Amino acid sequence: MSDLDYIKARGDSFEKSSEIAIPASTPISIRVSSHNYLTAIFLGTFFSAFFFYLEIDLVGVILFCTSWIVIPFFEFNDRIVFDGRRLSRAGLIPRFWFWFNGSRRRLKLTDIEQVETQTIRGLRRGGRVFYRYRTSFCGRGLRITLVSGGEDYRRMINALLPALADNILDIRSIDLRDHLADPKETLMRAEFARIPSTDALDGLVNDLREHVNRRPYTSADDIKSENDVKADDLHSLANELRVAGHPLRALEAIRRAIVLHPADARLLFDFARCLRSLAGSERDGRLEKMSLIAMRLAERRAETDVDLLARFGEFYFQLGEWRRAARVFQYAPDRAGESFRGACGMAEMALREGKIAHVIHHFSTANRVAETPSLRRWSKGEVDYFSHLNSDDEYMEMEISRVNLLETLETSKKTVLRILYLAFPVLVFGLVLDDTLIANIGWAVSTVSLLIWVGIQMSVKLLTPRIPFDLIGED
Repeated sequence: MSDLDYIKARGDSFEKSSEIAIPASTPISIRVSSHNYLTAIFLGTFFSAFFFYLEIDLVGVILFCTSWIVIPFFEFNDRIVFDGRRLSRAGLIPRFWFWFNGSRRRLKLTDIEQVETQTIRGLRRGGRVFYRYRTSFCGRGLRITLVSGGEDYRRMINALLPALADNILDIRSIDLRDHLADPKETLMRAEFARIPSTDALDGLVNDLREHVNRRPYTSADDIKSENDVKADDLHSLANELRVAGHPLRALEAIRRAIVLHPADARLLFDFARCLRSLAGSERDGRLEKMSLIAMRLAERRAETDVDLLARFGEFYFQLGEWRRAARVFQYAPDRAGESFRGACGMAEMALREGKIAHVIHHFSTANRVAETPSLRRWSKGEVDYFSHLNSDDEYMEMEISRVNLLETLETSKKTVLRILYLAFPVLVFGLVLDDTLIANIGWAVSTVSLLIWVGIQMSVKLLTPRIPFDLIGED
């Protein structure tokens, strides 16, 4: 058996083993993010200590027991469940909250309008970057967020995302749908493909410019050969390594794929993304420029691939390359025809320029070419919202005031946190030295800062949703 056949056979076996067959009747569940519960535990512990300091022991004991017994119990039972048809929140706290405000707690697959994934870069160790993903499912006014952290997240993503249309997913969510695999299996595939370790690839970056600027010696219409099959396998492996947090090994894998098939626009696009991931982890501005060069090469090869051109614009938009994103979004319809993602991208660019009429036009186009009822419902909602902004001065003033107030609150929250970070050392210093005056100052400033912070957090939650149209009464 040749090396290629062996690698392909092993890759197929890994793919089959990583696929998770889940009957529709078997629910999958994952714990919600513990961030809010940890915040509640911290606040309860702080104020219990404060009441102990004031010698109000009964209140302090109640708060302490609530913080370390009741809240962890609620957190343990708060889960997100997928039963094959809908997502729902299960737990005492969410059930009570949804009952109290009369909101929905279940989200059908057919009601999902947008899926957005945020990537949080964590620690970097031994060439490995630890990523944490937050995937939000939005629809019908409900947002359910999954946070990565283990096998449950992979099971949920593998069950949910393939059932949704491509245009519902953003570019990071598509990455997770196509390339999120068990990290151990991905590393084993890299070993079988003979991708060197990170330590052995330290000199790779210095040789990349040659490969980025090399002109292709084949065309996209060439007949499939054994090298093309190997290039596809290396391409898939590179994306799995990038998602798993091994940017340097991912770069080497996709570099080898480009050598075999250099005219492939998707290869060049993912090569640029690997460069961008490595640039972010290394904080290397030269790699960022090389990433943009690779993106421009990919644009030339994309030709009439409408979906790929739209993803190019979305990628530029995420990077803050506004002019380049606008250029891609503008010439994509001429080269490849209209698309939902392209129309939405042009609407976002028009919104940045303050051209509300253009925003309405582009979202109307997106509504016309949308292929699912949920996308049509979402784009119709955007058209209605911006139409009200454009035609109703009072509504526009209220929305501008809401957005400005949100920005002010976000700035104030950062200021309050800085004060809190300064007050805690003063508090500890006063307690250690048994200095009543310093301790009182620390307690006072910390308590007031925390109360203000809690108030700001609640205000932000209330102000985040858009103002409903029907709240504006007619004269």
